Amino acid sequence: MHVAEQVGADDVVDAVIAASLALVAVAARSLSAVADEVTLAQFRALLVLASRGPARVVDLAEDLEVNSSTATRMCDRLLAKGLISREREHDNPDRRTVRVSITLHGRALIAAVMRKRRAEVRTIMRRLPPEARATVVAGLREFAEAAGEAPHQTWSLGWS
Repeated sequence: MHVAEQVGADDVVDAVIAASLALVAVAARSLSAVADEVTLAQFRALLVLASRGPARVVDLAEDLEVNSSTATRMCDRLLAKGLISREREHDNPDRRTVRVSITLHGRALIAAVMRKRRAEVRTIMRRLPPEARATVVAGLREFAEAAGEAPHQTWSLGWS
C-alpha cells in the first residue's frame, strides 16, 4: 500500500490547517516590525495593489471582500501615510472616479515585510531533511495552484 493511500481526507485537512497556523504565525511576526505603520487589512490592500496594479476603490473593495466605505477609509489612511496615491481618471466622464496605486514607500514596506517573512520560512525549511523539502515544495505549489493563487507574484519576491 502506498503512503498516499494511507492518508485520509481528514489527515490532509488537519495537516493543511496545522501548516496554515504556522504560516499565519510567520506572517504575523513579519508584520510586527511595521505594526505601527499598517494593520493586517491595510497590508492586504497594499499587496493587492502591488500585485494587480492601480485600481478603483470600488474594485479594491471587491478584491478585499469589504464594503466600499471600508475600502475608502482604508485608502484615506494609507494615503495619509504616503503608502498609496490617488489619481483621477482623466478619460472618465465621472470626475469622482479615482484610481489608487501603491507608492515607492508602500513597495518598500512590503519588501521589508517579505524579506523578514522569507528569512523565517528559509530557517524553518532548513530544519527539514533535504528529501522532505522537495516534497513540501511540490505539494505547496500544487496546493497554491488548486487554490487559484498566482505562482510567482512580484510582491512575493520582495522586489530583489
